Amino acid sequence: MTAENCTALDELPDDVAAAAFRRLVRHLQHRHDAQNIELMGLAGFCRNCLADWIRDAGFEGDKAAAREVIHGMPMEEWKATRQKPATDAQIAAMEASVAKNRVD
Repeated sequence: MTAENCTALDELPDDVAAAAFRRLVRHLQHRHDAQNIELMGLAGFCRNCLADWIRDAGFEGDKAAAREVIHGMPMEEWKATRQKPATDAQIAAMEASVAKNRVD
């Protein structure tokens, strides 16, 4: 990402950014077929990362509360009703993808 792209992103009005974030979260809540392990393998982040990021941004709830906001249900319910076991290939793809993440 270039410095120019970062400036444009930083200048995005907060209400627009918030609306886009909420749309992303609702999309992920609807598309529970997109498993977290697959998101991690492709993009290097998942729903749990989003929960961590809202905490980093100032959300006052604990990790479980943040995950409930993002998943739309308690984590235990998500795991029981939505999460499938990860394959060795998915784990390997996740590890390779996460290795590409940069620290901002």
